Amino acid sequence: MPKQKLNILLAEDDLNLGVLLVDYLEAEDFNVKLCKDGELALKAFQAHSFDVCLVDVMMPKMDGFAVAKAIRLKDKKIPLIFITAKSLKADKLKGYALDADDYITKPFDEEELLWKIKAVIRRMPQSKEEIKPGIVTIGKYAFDFINQSLKIDGKVKRITEKEADILNYLYCHRNNVIKREELLKDLWGQNDYFLGRSLD
Repeated sequence: MPKQKLNILLAEDDLNLGVLLVDYLEAEDFNVKLCKDGELALKAFQAHSFDVCLVDVMMPKMDGFAVAKAIRLKDKKIPLIFITAKSLKADKLKGYALDADDYITKPFDEEELLWKIKAVIRRMPQSKEEIKPGIVTIGKYAFDFINQSLKIDGKVKRITEKEADILNYLYCHRNNVIKREELLKDLWGQNDYFLGRSLD
């Protein structure tokens, strides 16, 4: 039985770049839906099922940060990569604060984007059965990975998706020393200054 193609939402207002990326990614066996502005991208996301979102930051009608925020309200787990010319530290940190999985700045090599896409896909569970079920005990805390919460003395504290991923990673490697760069590469796909700040 042939492997099902993954669906990519590409929000990019530069149609020349958009068409180039569609051709390249479809040649790599993905289905790609290209949207030329933020509103169309969000409508497409709400109407169809996607496996990865590639979102430009500077778009007409609705910018990429607003699109990403709306996507995260509906789906906290879908891989999301920002594609943008905005390379300032503040912009990158804003992107990661919205739980983006990665951030690639223009101009970039298509192959680099492909590897980033493959990296975020590898980090996603292939099925719901692969997500660690149940509640585990960490010291005096009850950690619920699925519902992203910690409970102690009857009080429940909600944590972010990335905090849950980090805590789950540490729990799965308990009693071992975890190198910072290893954690960054396994959860974010690479080790750089901006991701390190996001981890901090």
